[in-house]
Amino acid sequence: MPFIEENDLLDLHKDIDKAQIINERLLDQIKFKNKDLSKLKLQRNVLLGITLFFVVGTLAITSFTAGLSSKNALDNQNVLVSIDSLDAVKTRLDNLRLQNEELSLVKEFYLAKEFLEKDKIYSVQIKSFVENNVTLASEALTNTLFVKTNPFYAYSLGNFETLDEARDFREQLVQMGFNDAFVASYQDGKRVQIEDPY
Repeated sequence: MPFIEENDLLDLHKDIDKAQIINERLLDQIKFKNKDLSKLKLQRNVLLGITLFFVVGTLAITSFTAGLSSKNALDNQNVLVSIDSLDAVKTRLDNLRLQNEELSLVKEFYLAKEFLEKDKIYSVQIKSFVENNVTLASEALTNTLFVKTNPFYAYSLGNFETLDEARDFREQLVQMGFNDAFVASYQDGKRVQIEDPY
């Protein structure tokens, strides 16, 4: 029966602790983003309700005043007021569209995270180190993988659904000078295998 060295066991515990810290940070970020999403949805719904109320009110007032006025000058003035009101409504609708696009981007981010965690993906490994070089890691780099492949820490760029996409990206990196870059497949945050580059 094989024995585990005490140093290896300590390294394993350290890796588990680091992974738990990273998972807790990700969960905190997800909770924070979910709160932001809820607030944005509520704001969007309230703004949409106010806009609809404003449009219906404007139409009702315009219809009422148009029926009461008998002079051409007053009719022209009412038309100008309703055009100004329509411009304000258009501006509000444009703002709502922008907010909806922002919500869509956040939703796509969470869908991409779920994709990375569950499905097999392909990435291009560009470097590996014996020690974890924390200066290379950044939470702003969402399209990178930092995976421990004993005894190395592998750094990969790109998250692709298909092997062909990853191969194309590898070719671009080779042209930039990353001659040792290769494509590898990952699932559940672990490297499955190194893929044929062609």
